[in-house]
Amino acid sequence: MKVYIIGAGPGDPDLITVKGLTLLQEADTVLYTDSLVNDALIARARPGAEILKSSGMDLQEMVSIMAERVKAGKKVVRIHTGDPSVFGAVMEQIALLKKEGISCEVVPGVSSVFAAAAAIGAELTVPDLTQTLILTRAEGRTPVPEREKLKDLAAHHATLALFLSATLTKKVVKELREAGWQEETPVVVVQRASWPDQKIVRTTLSQLDDAMQQNGIRSQAMILAGWALDPSIYEKGEYRSKLYDKTFTHGYRKGVNT
Repeated sequence: MKVYIIGAGPGDPDLITVKGLTLLQEADTVLYTDSLVNDALIARARPGAEILKSSGMDLQEMVSIMAERVKAGKKVVRIHTGDPSVFGAVMEQIALLKKEGISCEVVPGVSSVFAAAAAIGAELTVPDLTQTLILTRAEGRTPVPEREKLKDLAAHHATLALFLSATLTKKVVKELREAGWQEETPVVVVQRASWPDQKIVRTTLSQLDDAMQQNGIRSQAMILAGWALDPSIYEKGEYRSKLYDKTFTHGYRKGVNT
């Protein structure tokens, strides 16, 4: 009496975990977010498995199907894009399945934020520059809690990763300016990270809205902002990890005094 909720990763079918792929290939019923999950991944399900698309279903429909199949003795997997724990809308599914006496096992996946960072070869937590990454979104039709307004989060001047914000860049720019961000702060937008048609746009805070419009980006985009995204950071010798410094001692290496 269990449903497996699996993170499919950001798009590249090879970025699912080994465990997630194994469960997909064992499943009798696969319910997947067809508007976001790569069909090439779903094609790896075992022959004869029941494949169901969820984009046209509401919450109750999805849960009813999963509960019915599990109670009939079927192995059911629910495939979500990215990692289910970040803007995955899985809590309500788990809650309703529990009412049906069905438990859930969540299998993590690669989030689009990390696929986007990988696409540009960025480290989002750079020593002596920023050691914090904030995952959030701009406020649109769905409100955010008052204590989590983007302006207030941005006041930390940490690296920002903005989900679900591609149509809200005017608001993003306004709130980051109010938080004291510089106009030339680096911003990178990665649309459809890890997909064959992935698009990367490098810009600055002041040019963000224009860059989004010029490139026609309105969906499936990760916005990364902060000085960790500075393309010239690799030439700046002051930002280096202490971990590999020859004078740094830890449990596996004795530091060398210079």
